[in-house]
Amino acid sequence: MGHDRDSGDNISTRLTFFLVGAGIGAVLALLFAPKSGEELRSDIADATRKGIDRSKEAAQQLGTKASEYYDTARETAGEYYEATREKATELYDTATAKAGEVVSKTRDVATRQAGSIQAAVEAGKKAYVEEKRKTELSGRTEAAPTYKPEKTM
Repeated sequence: MGHDRDSGDNISTRLTFFLVGAGIGAVLALLFAPKSGEELRSDIADATRKGIDRSKEAAQQLGTKASEYYDTARETAGEYYEATREKATELYDTATAKAGEVVSKTRDVATRQAGSIQAAVEAGKKAYVEEKRKTELSGRTEAAPTYKPEKTM
């Protein structure tokens, strides 16, 4: 595409130089030609009309070429836009799915950990109650008076 642009610039430059050279040549040819004033003015008018016609044709060709370049660039930009939009949508969908998986796994792990922690707390409570009961029972036993029965004779 860059090559086409260089080619278009080259053509327009050549055409411009050609038209300028042709105009200068025509004016010089008319000025140095041995003609009467009426013929000279008529020739200058004809040369001017021809120059204007050629300029119009060149402008029309350049306009057509510019329109083609514009259409090509617009189509290419549209294709790039669509490809980028599709890729962005695909990446968004992938990221959304991965995020959902991570959330689900995190929720599962948190639920399992919560169950383990709750079981550990319950086991700790049970052990505490058991130890407290043992301590209270041993304290009653030690604090209780001991009576030895007397032997009868």
